[in-house]
Amino acid sequence: MKLCGFDVGERRPLFLIAGPCVVESLQLAIDTAGTLREICARHNVPFIFKSSFDKANRSSHKSFRGPGIAEGLRVLDEVRQQIDVPVLTDVHEDTPLDEVAGVVDVLQTPAFLCRQTNFIQNVAATGKPVNIKKGQFLSPWEMRNVTDKAKATGNTAIMACERGFSFGYNNLVSDMRSLAVMRDTDCPVVFDATHSVQLPGGKGDASGGQREFVPVLARAAVA
Repeated sequence: MKLCGFDVGERRPLFLIAGPCVVESLQLAIDTAGTLREICARHNVPFIFKSSFDKANRSSHKSFRGPGIAEGLRVLDEVRQQIDVPVLTDVHEDTPLDEVAGVVDVLQTPAFLCRQTNFIQNVAATGKPVNIKKGQFLSPWEMRNVTDKAKATGNTAIMACERGFSFGYNNLVSDMRSLAVMRDTDCPVVFDATHSVQLPGGKGDASGGQREFVPVLARAAVA
């Protein structure tokens, strides 16, 4: 599959999607994107910058969600122009998809919304590449149904993303077998190494995490 000018998928080179979880400021976004681009260029790894203008699924309404769509898209467009990298952001059910698709290169759907047929198909219908995050409640083989919904719109630039599975209360685990299973979707498989170590709601009104395990899981996914 062609993604932002390079090939992705099984037996294709590693590529990286990375950036601040949420847009905090233009300067942080520019600095982060520039640094990541330099590192990836040094190792010949294709890079897509990721950041969100609105985190609509925070644990608490008091948590910082982002700058909103107008300022968020302005920042993402500045990153795209100044750093010359493709940009990914996530969208939600009430997002004006055409407006976002007019700025970014790749759309991402949140894990909690992966079963919402209308939403998945509306995002895919933009024609943009879509990274569909697997719900924490979903088995890896069920992702075939989700990606098939997206492909039914005629968009074949669909990726399936593993981000951990609910394991009791406030905990996620990563079953690396899911990466092999999700290849049966005939879509490139992405692994979200940081959200996979999340402890959802682990702090009561916020999520915790175990960042020390990010390098471990990332290496396992690459292997």
